[in-house]
Amino acid sequence: MTDRLSALLQRFELRARVFHSGPLCGQARFDEGAGAGHLHLLRRGTLRVTGAAGQRSTVREPSVLFFPRGSAHRLDGGSGVGADVVCASVDFGAGDENPLLCGLPPLLCVPLAQLPGLDLAQQLLFGEAQGARCGHGAVVDRLTEVLVIQLLRHALAQRLVDGGLMAGLSDPRLARTLSALHADPGQAWNLDTMAAIAGMSRARFAAHFMHTVGTPPGDYLTGWRMGVARQLLRKGLAVKQVAADVGYASARAFGRAFLLRVGATPTRWRQREGAQREPERPVALHTQENTP
Repeated sequence: MTDRLSALLQRFELRARVFHSGPLCGQARFDEGAGAGHLHLLRRGTLRVTGAAGQRSTVREPSVLFFPRGSAHRLDGGSGVGADVVCASVDFGAGDENPLLCGLPPLLCVPLAQLPGLDLAQQLLFGEAQGARCGHGAVVDRLTEVLVIQLLRHALAQRLVDGGLMAGLSDPRLARTLSALHADPGQAWNLDTMAAIAGMSRARFAAHFMHTVGTPPGDYLTGWRMGVARQLLRKGLAVKQVAADVGYASARAFGRAFLLRVGATPTRWRQREGAQREPERPVALHTQENTP
């Protein structure tokens, strides 16, 4: 099957940063992130998890918990020794730019026993996180990124998500088309070429895409192109070059489409992004000991 994740990972660089490793005694509050998600790896102990809306769950076996869109939540590792966890921030592009984030649930929680391919990676991760060898910070960050990719692979293989892009990538026929769109947004795509890659008729492809992904193929393509365009504009590419790279015959045509989708012209949007960008700040981890 076509590699369903590589083009997404190439367009939206996955970056993780571990900011806590070891016992978690009492409660830890995680504020809503500005585009970054959170990943928690439970090695042993029990974690009680409270979501932004107050929903509660208890995790009693070694597991990975992934909040892809950085929603506020609270962890309770209990009193005494506490739970042994690694916590990291995960940046995978802004949610409205990366369709993968839009298609994930607020929380993915998977027991490590269901991820047998991660045995070595998670052993290395805990070993490096608890040590102080040269370069261990960079090593644990890269291992956490591997963990995120393995989790996404598992979600695709097991069809853990029943709508949005993840559902589309879990469908063998739609995955072929989606992977082609992701890899080459600048091609002159139309419904005929998209349906042909999926091996389906136009009508059947359009209906199946809408039912599975939740949006018409043309709308999805436009959204993908605009997300890629914002990444390229942020890197400083000229508007004319960005227009060509994402499949528009002229800067004017691209500008009209961008304005309709984003609400600002490419030039104005880039100026606004530059003015609003703030230096990266440390992740806030607010802890509170449990009292008897």
